[in-house]
Amino acid sequence: MSEIGKLYIVATPIGNLGDITLRALEVLKSVDVILCEDTRVTSGLLARFEIKKTLISYHQHSEDNKVDWINSLLVEGKNIALVTDAGTPGISDPGNKLINQLTIKQFNNLTIIPVPGPSAVITALSISGFPTDKYVFMGFPPHKKGRQTFFREVAQAKYTVAFYESSHRIKKCLDELNAVLGRDALLCVCRELTKKFETIYRGTIEEILEMKVLEKGEFVVVISPDFNRR
Repeated sequence: MSEIGKLYIVATPIGNLGDITLRALEVLKSVDVILCEDTRVTSGLLARFEIKKTLISYHQHSEDNKVDWINSLLVEGKNIALVTDAGTPGISDPGNKLINQLTIKQFNNLTIIPVPGPSAVITALSISGFPTDKYVFMGFPPHKKGRQTFFREVAQAKYTVAFYESSHRIKKCLDELNAVLGRDALLCVCRELTKKFETIYRGTIEEILEMKVLEKGEFVVVISPDFNRR
C-alpha cells in the first residue's frame, strides 16, 4: 500500500503576481494535482510561471462526493496543493471546510503543510496604523439576513476590526457603519490591494464618504477601536 499523499495549503498573490513566494512555486511544480476555486484564474497564474499541472476545481458549491474523490487521490499517494483564487486558502474561503473533512476522514494520517504568503486581511491591517496586537476578523458581512446583527457586533468590538466587502455593497456598508458607529469612527478602507488601481482611503466615516469611494474591485475595511478615535 502506497504512503498517503501530502496536502499543501499554498498562498497565492492577491493581485500582484510578483508577490508569490519561491517556496510556493517549488510546491506547485512538485505536486501531482492542484485544487483551485476557478481553474481559469489558476491557469493564468501557472502560465505566468510556466507550470503545467492537472487542475481540479473545488469551491463553495462543490458536491460532497468531490471530497471523497480528493481523499481517494491522497490515499493513492498523490501530493496535492490547495490554492484559492487570491490569498491564503481557508481564510474566509471554502478551503477550510475541505481541510476539516479530509482530516476527519484520515484522522492523524494526513500531513497538511502550510506554505504561507499573501493575505488581504493581513495586508490591510499592516498598513492601517491601528492597533494589531489584538484584532477581530469577521469575513464578509451577510448579504441580507443577519447583516444588521453583523454591524452591531462590529460596533461592540473592543479591538481593531477587519472584514471584506464587495464592490456593489461598499457604499451601503459605509452607510451602515455610520449608523452604528457614528461619523467620527476612524477607518482604513483598502481597495484592490497590490493591484494597479490600489487605493487606500483613510479618515472618519464622514470623511471617507466625502471621498466618493470608487465602487469597483475588492475591499478590506479596517476599523479602529474606541480609544483610537478622534
